[in-house]
Amino acid sequence: MPVSANIFRRRALALSAGLVLAATTGMGAAWAAEGSWPSKPITLVVPYPPGGTNDNVARLIAEQVSNRAGQPVIIEYKPGAGGTIGAQFVARARPDGYTLLNASIGNLAIAPQLMPVQFDAFKSFQSIAYIGSGITTFAVRADFPARNLQELVAYAKKHPITLGTSGVGTPGHMAGVYFQQITGIQMTHVPYKGSAAAINDAIGGHVDLVIDPLSTTFVRAEKLKALAYFGTRTPPEGLKGVQSVAQQGFAKWDDAFGGSFFWTAPAGIPEAVQKKLTGWVLEALATPEVRQALVQVQVSAAPADAAATTAIVHKMHGLARDIFVTPAQQPVALAK
Repeated sequence: MPVSANIFRRRALALSAGLVLAATTGMGAAWAAEGSWPSKPITLVVPYPPGGTNDNVARLIAEQVSNRAGQPVIIEYKPGAGGTIGAQFVARARPDGYTLLNASIGNLAIAPQLMPVQFDAFKSFQSIAYIGSGITTFAVRADFPARNLQELVAYAKKHPITLGTSGVGTPGHMAGVYFQQITGIQMTHVPYKGSAAAINDAIGGHVDLVIDPLSTTFVRAEKLKALAYFGTRTPPEGLKGVQSVAQQGFAKWDDAFGGSFFWTAPAGIPEAVQKKLTGWVLEALATPEVRQALVQVQVSAAPADAAATTAIVHKMHGLARDIFVTPAQQPVALAK
């Protein structure tokens, strides 16, 4: 074999060996990174302003995960556009487990059907774990004439009525639209940048009605009056004499209208990291202390793994599509 051919062959073998070494070194580094994860603080994005239910849930679970991870979980607020600004930020983040979203079902299942977004509700995210659903009240200012939902419907048929929500594409917005569909009433939607702002205006009499988990806290403080509740089988603390939505004749009401909360991450997160996060969240939700703390912020714990969380998002996406995009021509009849 000519000398030049031998030199070429040796160079080719060296190049191949170098490529194999580089590949295995890169894989080893990736495995090592996953094995040592987390080695720095984790950012948990809250896509609403401070003070709402999403924020309360985020703080509670973040503390629990931080204790298990041995690293701080830092809350970062990115509110706006029905929570889609925060969702978009997380969708574009590096999928390394250091940037997560404390999602409300509105971010991924509802709002993207009502406004343009720069992410895909299913392809852009990897579910981590489902936390729970909102314990929600229909609430009005203390001097509002209605005492229950039937009286609210009767009042709305004779008077203009406004509904304050935490934003376009939020569970409260969807609940209000569905309630109008099944009763035939009309309400003017007033979207806010978060639950706290909507609640404050309801207390001040600037809007008539709010449908939000946070409203329950202000009912207990006697700043608002509850007309009905849902999202729990027993009346929330402080709601004496108030019946559930179903008990008042709305048998097809879905508790999902109260919203739900879960952790998700950018698509492509390493499987080992995802499993760690899922395990930590579910461990936290298994403790009675955490479950009780969630009730105090108007959330009923319903722990579920990543696959089940994704299934819930798909279900809610379909429900929102039926209500907003292809509403039924005939309202759903009330139970007799």
